[in-house]
Amino acid sequence: MKFSILSLISVCFLATSCHNEKAITITSNDYCAAVDTVTGIMVHDIFSPPVASRIYVYPNVAAYEIMVQNSNEYQSLQGQLKGLDSIPVLDTKSGVNVPLAALIAQMEVSKKLVFSEEAIEKYRDSLYAKWSDENEKEFEVSKEYALKVVDRIAKWMGKDNYKETRTMPKYSVYADQPARWQPTPPAYMDAVEPHWGKIRTLVMDSAAQFKPKAPFPFSTDKNSDFYREAKETYDVGNKISKDLLAMEKTKSTTIPEESAIATFWDCNPYATVTQGHMMFAKKKNTPDAHWINIAKIACKTAKTDFNKTVFVYTKTSIGVFESFISCWDQKFKTNVVRPETYINQYIDENWKPQLQTPPFPEYTSGHSVLSACSAEILTAIFGDNFAYVDDSEIPFGLPKRKFTSFKQAADEASISRLYGGIHYRAAILNGVEQGKMIGQYINSKLKMTK
Repeated sequence: MKFSILSLISVCFLATSCHNEKAITITSNDYCAAVDTVTGIMVHDIFSPPVASRIYVYPNVAAYEIMVQNSNEYQSLQGQLKGLDSIPVLDTKSGVNVPLAALIAQMEVSKKLVFSEEAIEKYRDSLYAKWSDENEKEFEVSKEYALKVVDRIAKWMGKDNYKETRTMPKYSVYADQPARWQPTPPAYMDAVEPHWGKIRTLVMDSAAQFKPKAPFPFSTDKNSDFYREAKETYDVGNKISKDLLAMEKTKSTTIPEESAIATFWDCNPYATVTQGHMMFAKKKNTPDAHWINIAKIACKTAKTDFNKTVFVYTKTSIGVFESFISCWDQKFKTNVVRPETYINQYIDENWKPQLQTPPFPEYTSGHSVLSACSAEILTAIFGDNFAYVDDSEIPFGLPKRKFTSFKQAADEASISRLYGGIHYRAAILNGVEQGKMIGQYINSKLKMTK
């Protein structure tokens, strides 16, 4: 009799415990935190801007494809993104927690794309332990489904030509061709990702679909367009240098606006610092990380729910990815020499730009293409005149900046390259048009809402 009573109590306790297990709650903030973790790892690993765009897009698409299977508002990208199909179908009776599965997929795909896998594993495992403790059954079934989707996404991304471009020839430097890009100080690095234009596009017909106007023909004639643009970059740089010198002399704490803008949008992961005979990297965001963070800021400002947050990240990262393919395709077809090289050779051998020149050809401006595209996409989602405060660069010692719209931010990001002394105006203006066309095409081509 005593045994029967104890058994009955145990059964009742177990039944009550199971009944009281609550569903695991996944919020918009949880998703933002996971993307932030990936960004931090990319800064540590020093990924190039084009490669960073790849690290953002595939994890977000994985999460999105899970999210849409239980959504009345958003629809799948299968058949819309090149090669994306056969995503495992969700069994609605399986007990899968869809937001949880989406977040698991985001982390697991991210782990496959970074160098510091252990950093993501540490973050992931802490969450896995928490979720397992909260509701082990729900966690396990959600994880099982997520990993099926991850496997499909991994096979899809493995066919984007990335692996093949790892073994393609390096960029060739010819000292006897003054019009052609040359490595720049202080590190004189090889050209970064010369074959990125061969990466599979997701939405565009090809890397060359939105080909910009041709750059001005190279010339050392002082009456030529090329010389005139180089002289403008030189003069703007000198004015900023004078303003900074005046600030030092007067002991003012107000940084000249052009200098502040250039520094805020620098986003050069290859910037280096020299101390004596030592040279080391100065950790910075990539330009895509900056715009992905702006997407997060927009979500937090608008207080978007989980599904919309995943949608915003996914569409923005698709735009970022396409922008770099289009821009890099042009950079390594035109091979335009950077202002620093040209100015030192033909105008002033002692001139230095405010920003370190990044290691790839000049035309078009990556910031201009990427920023204009991102602004088109975010404006389509959140509307014109969406005011926000950009705190993306606080971790790197820079203050916040306020913007009244995404397009205002994109315009500022673009002109920052002239202020920084690393681009000619034509690369900026034509890059903006290139980016706008990409963004508008994505907005019209992708059907992500029902």
